[in-house]
This record gives sequence, C-alpha cells and structure tokens, in this order.
Amino acid sequence: MRVLFISDVYFPRVNGVSTSIRTFRGDLAAHGVETVLVAPAYGAGSPPDTEAGVWRVAAGLVPGDPEDRRMRRASLRDTLGQLATGHFDLVHVHTPFLAHYGGVRFASRAHIPVVATYHTLFEEYLHHYVPLLPRFIGGALARRFTRSQCAQLGAIVAPSEPMRALLQSYGVTTRIEVIPTGLPADRYVPGDGRRFRERFGVATDRQLLLYVGRVAHEKNIDFLVHSFVALRSSCPRALLAIAGEGPAREHLRALVMRLGISQDVLFIGYLDRERTLADCYAAADVFVFASRTETQGLVLLEALAQGRPVVSTSHLGTASILQPGCGARVAPDRPDAFARAVLDVLDDPARAARLSSQARSYAQGWSSALMARRLANFYGELLDRDTAADVLAASG
Repeated sequence: MRVLFISDVYFPRVNGVSTSIRTFRGDLAAHGVETVLVAPAYGAGSPPDTEAGVWRVAAGLVPGDPEDRRMRRASLRDTLGQLATGHFDLVHVHTPFLAHYGGVRFASRAHIPVVATYHTLFEEYLHHYVPLLPRFIGGALARRFTRSQCAQLGAIVAPSEPMRALLQSYGVTTRIEVIPTGLPADRYVPGDGRRFRERFGVATDRQLLLYVGRVAHEKNIDFLVHSFVALRSSCPRALLAIAGEGPAREHLRALVMRLGISQDVLFIGYLDRERTLADCYAAADVFVFASRTETQGLVLLEALAQGRPVVSTSHLGTASILQPGCGARVAPDRPDAFARAVLDVLDDPARAARLSSQARSYAQGWSSALMARRLANFYGELLDRDTAADVLAASG
C-alpha cells in the first residue's frame, strides 16, 4: 500500500502534528505501508532532510509567526503534479489549510480515498489569535469551516474519543475513527536527570516542575505560572522549567518578571528529542500541564513513559489519557487547588514513587507500533470499501 501524506507543517517546526506524522511514518512501514510526505520548505538555514520520501514545497513566511511557513500554491500544485505520475492508494491530509484542498483535489483526480487527521481545535485557536473577533462568532465560523472540510473527506481520524465527540457535536457526519499517536520505542528509554540538572545548573535539592510543549497562548501556561506562585509559599526552593518555543514566550517572560519570580522560572527552548528531552523529563519531580485545546496531549504520554508523576487539568484530548491508575493527579482549574495537588506529590515521596511506577506501566499501552497497526488496518478497510463501491457502480 502506498499513501500520500500532505501537511502544512513538519520538522524542523516542532509541534504535535510534526511528531505525529514522523511517528506514524516510522511505524507504518513495518505494516506494509509506504508513505510519501509533502510539506513546506523552511528556508536555507534549516537542517537537511534525513528522511526518505519527503518532498519539500517552496513556502513563504507567515506574518507575525516566525516559526510557520505557508506553502506557495503554484509550487504545491507543481509538486502534486509530479507525484501524480506515481501510484498511490490513498491520500492522508494532516492540516486544514492548503494541504487539505491540495489533498482533496489530488485524491479526486486519482480516484482514490482521502482521509484527514483532525489534530487541532481551531475554535480555541481563533479566540487566542484573533482576539478582536467575538468568541461566539469565531466559534461559529470554526465549526462551519470544520463541517465543510469534513464533508469533503472519505473518513476522519481523531486522536482521542473526546475529539470525535466534539466533531460529532459540530454536525460532522463523516465516519470518524479514533486512533491516537503512540510513543516510539526510544521514548521509553530512561533519561539521565542528573545530567540535565548539571547542564542547566539546577541544584539537586530544588524541586523541579516541568512543562514541555509549544509556548503558545492556547496552552494556558499563564495558569501554570500563577499556580507556581501559589506553590512557592510552601516550596520556596521550587523551580518551574518551560521547555519549548512559541509566540507566547515574551509575554511569559514579562509575566514572570512582573510577578517577581524570574529567578525561579527557567526558559529552556527547544531540546534535542533524541537525547536531551528524555533527560529533561527524567530531571523533573512533577510534570505539569493545563492546556484546554489538546486533541490528544502527547507530552503527557512522554512524561509518563519516563516515570514522571503528572499533575494536570483534564480537558478534551487530555481526558482520554488521564485515566485512573495512569500515574497522574487531575487537578481543578484554580491556581491554589492546582498548587495543592503538586504539593501533595512533592511532600509525599511514597506517593510520588507509586505514581512513577503507575506512569511507566500505563505508558506501555500507548506504543506507536500498536497505533500504526490500527491505522494500517483502517486504511485497508477504506480501500476495501472503495473497491466494493466501484464494483457496485460498475454493475449498476
């Protein structure tokens, strides 16, 4: 089976979509699925591609967003035209911008099925990035946009059950299959927390709270900062580390300066996923998370795989991960209550050890090999259905 992936984002742009695509591509091959990926080029300063089967499309800057790129329509059209001479069984779209329309058009001309993974909750993103637009209007536009795009697809992949339910509440009637992104085998290899602390000058007697992810407004990191302020009265030696980059970084720097905690908040930036990131997780006493917009929440799984106790709020996709016995404490959406949940872990070594053991065990059930097998089987079902439809049409 040969599948064309199309996305408006991919590495070196680090986010959950990029991670999901790379993870599935790596494991689908073992199930007889060859993938070719079409994604934006990120400019002369970007590292060269080391993955086979990646076609880069010339792209321009996105105003106000130095990280993302917008594929040029003509270049995308030319690239897909070159690929049209090859054989593909199915198109899998991963983002709803030019990639969506290019993928739908390609599949229509090739008479093959097209599916898409709904990675992003755009209703919340509009609220943060177009603040002058009234929230109820932005939400209505996002839902209408989603319904329109989903109606053009043969099927949809949702990363979590709550995401499927939300799409159905929008009025989406296209078939939706829940297939989360799993963790590659290397994510289970224990990191070296001591090495990380030495590299970044974090004393061994400091309680380290860790957030990993895009540093963006919709990730609700402000809430974590205010919860950290509430915690410091009981844990004056605590340190909050924020690993990642994004448009909210300068806002957060200004916030911690205004709150007088700049010496106790460490902005780390992006980390090498092959080595340093695992060390970062391993160094943490507690992994903290409060995003309300996750369609899944891969960083929660990464933290659990490293045996880190997690304290998190539970919204949308994260609710599918934060199950009883997973090694996490689900905390309320109030800074003082969230801080108390963190303190309950920091002040009780036996509880922390129990959560750590649960976390490692629970994360084993989220392997990427298992999820790739599910996706390959789903592709097979769609192709069988499509073949059956062709036979019926011919006989009619």
